Amino acid sequence: MKNCLYLFLLLICFSSLKAADDKPTFHDVPAIPGDNILTLLSRYQLNNHRCNFEQFHHLNKTNQSTKLRAGKNYRIPVLIYKYNGKSIRTTVGLSEWAQAIRIKKYNEFLLENKLRRQNVVNSQILWVPFHELNCLDKIVNPNEIIAHQAAVKTEKKYKEARKFGIFGKKYAHVPIASNRLKGKVFYIVSGHGGPDPGAIGKRGKINMCEDEYAYDISLRLTRNLIAHGAVAYMITRDPNDGIRDDDLLKCDEDEYCYGDYAIPLSQKKRLFQRSNAINILYEKYKNLGVKDKDQTTIVLHIDSRGKGQRADVFFYYYPGSLSSLALAKKIKKKLASKYKKYRRNGQYHGTIRERDLHMLRETKGKSVYIELGNIRNRDDQQRFLKDNRQALANWMYEALAF
Repeated sequence: MKNCLYLFLLLICFSSLKAADDKPTFHDVPAIPGDNILTLLSRYQLNNHRCNFEQFHHLNKTNQSTKLRAGKNYRIPVLIYKYNGKSIRTTVGLSEWAQAIRIKKYNEFLLENKLRRQNVVNSQILWVPFHELNCLDKIVNPNEIIAHQAAVKTEKKYKEARKFGIFGKKYAHVPIASNRLKGKVFYIVSGHGGPDPGAIGKRGKINMCEDEYAYDISLRLTRNLIAHGAVAYMITRDPNDGIRDDDLLKCDEDEYCYGDYAIPLSQKKRLFQRSNAINILYEKYKNLGVKDKDQTTIVLHIDSRGKGQRADVFFYYYPGSLSSLALAKKIKKKLASKYKKYRRNGQYHGTIRERDLHMLRETKGKSVYIELGNIRNRDDQQRFLKDNRQALANWMYEALAF
C-alpha cells in the first residue's frame, strides 16, 4: 500500500512539470486510494475556503456526494502560471505584498511535501491557490460557520431596520451614506393630494397632476436626508406609489396625511391637518432635546401659469422670519450654482419673496415653501421627468447638508 501511495505522489510531482503558457490553467492530479474531495483538497491546503470546493465541482462536474476514483485525474483549484523570472507579484499582477508572500510559502509547502518536484525559480512554474485571487470568505471551520451565520443575521436585521416601505419596493432599503445630518429633523410636505390633484398640465394627451410630481420629488429628497443620518417625515403620503422611475406619472387620489388621516376636500381643513401633524412631531422632538434650529419644514409645490411662461424654482418665506429667509437663500444659492454648471446659458432666475401662507405661518420651527416650476410650460415639464426629479432632490439635499 505504501508503494502504491508513493507511486501516485510521484505521478503528481511529474504532472507539475507540464508546460504552462502565459494564460494560467488549472492543475490536475490523480486521486489516490481512499480519497474523497475533502481529503484531496486538504492535501493541497485548499479545504479552508468554500469557493475552492465550489470551483472543484465546477471544474470536474461533481457534487458533494461524488465519489472519487483512484488513479483518475481531477482538476484542482490551483492556477498554474508561467513564472516571469522577476517576482510573484509581477507574474500574477498583484498589488499586495502580503498576498505574494502567502503564495511563496504555499509553493514552499508543496515542495517540502513532495507535491511538486522543483522550486519556482528552477521550474519557472508558479502555483497559485484559487482562493488567493477569488475567495472572499473562510467558512469551512465550524466556529467560523457560526460566526458567519451570526453576521448574516445581524446584516439582515440591519437591512430590515433600514427599510422604509413608503419609498416602494425598489428603493425601500436606505443604506447609511453618512451621518452628516445626524440630529436634524425634517418635515417634507408635498402639495395637494387626495381629492385635490393641484395644477394640471398636459404633455401630449397625458395629464400631469401637480401632486404626483411634487410627491415623487419629496420622496427622493426624504430618502436622501435619511441616507445621511437625518430623521425625516413625509407628511403627505401614498400607500402604494413609492419612488417611480417613469417620466410621466399616473394621477390618483389615494394620498393621506401622516397619522393615517384621510385628506379632506376643504383646503382649510387640509392645511390645518398638515400643520397640526408637523407641530405634534415638533413638540415630540423638542422634548427629546432637538433644538428649534434643527427642525425644518419644506413644502414643495409646482406652479401653474400660462403655457408660454417659464419659471425657475422660486421660494417663499414667512414675513419677518430670518431663519426661514436664510434657509431659502441657502437652497437658492445651491440651485444657482448647479444651473450655472449644467444649464447651457448658465442663467438662473429663481426668486425669494415673503408671503403669509398657512404652511409658513402655522408650522413651528423654520420653514420654506418651494415652487418647482410651471407645470403647464413644456420646457419646465422637462424638470419633472425622472432624472431631473432626482437631480432636484439631490441639489436640495446638498443645500441642506453643507
